[in-house]
Amino acid sequence: MRLEHKVTLITGAGKGIGRATAELFAREGAYVEIAEVDMAAAEATVAAIQGNGGQASFARVDVSQESSVANWKDEVLRRHGRVDVLFNNAGISSVGALHDVPRATWDSILAINLTGVYLVSKAFLPTMMEQRSGSIINMSSSIVHTGLLRRAAYSATKGAILAMTKSMQVDYAPYGIRVNALLPGTIYTPFVERYIKESYPDPEEAVAGLKQRQLAPDLGTPEDVAYAALYLASDESRYVWGSGLIVDGGVTAGKPY
Repeated sequence: MRLEHKVTLITGAGKGIGRATAELFAREGAYVEIAEVDMAAAEATVAAIQGNGGQASFARVDVSQESSVANWKDEVLRRHGRVDVLFNNAGISSVGALHDVPRATWDSILAINLTGVYLVSKAFLPTMMEQRSGSIINMSSSIVHTGLLRRAAYSATKGAILAMTKSMQVDYAPYGIRVNALLPGTIYTPFVERYIKESYPDPEEAVAGLKQRQLAPDLGTPEDVAYAALYLASDESRYVWGSGLIVDGGVTAGKPY
């Protein structure tokens, strides 16, 4: 039980990487607190965890709204009195070169992907500082090292998250708090699957094209990233401070030709 008795918080855990991580954390003995805007998805995640004998709760939380985050913080601390792991996973994406991105889309992506990490971390950091312990995991992307066609707004937020992670680590190291980032490559989540089906006339050809960008023979799964998050959440990563852990199937390592 690598997370036994640990209180773990995960934003955006209704689907994809967040759900896979929530279920894995629970299997490793953690109590999982889920923040979601999709209540049906959050309820399904909690039901799956509890059905396997795990412990979890969910709340409707808009990470871009300070009052919503504050209410969640009060609820979590009233229930547990402490926080051991915070996984800032919630995020959205968009497609478009910079000149094609509407201002409303730009503002929305920054509000959820970047301001959301700021607001949730800001809410729970004082508790971790008082405990003088904790692990914060911020969701960045391997896109910060490679760039990707028509992903300007998304890339901007993920680059900022990696930079913010490193500065956070410097600030909170004296309190025994570790702050790291995950940098996944193309992970075949329900969102990616839907996007491919809606955007390409031949989804199989599109998947084959994505595989050509990496060294691994298959696209990543949510579980691949969940296990990386488990490592950063657990005491096994006690010597990992301010790092960006790449989980991308070799996209940033080089090309197979």
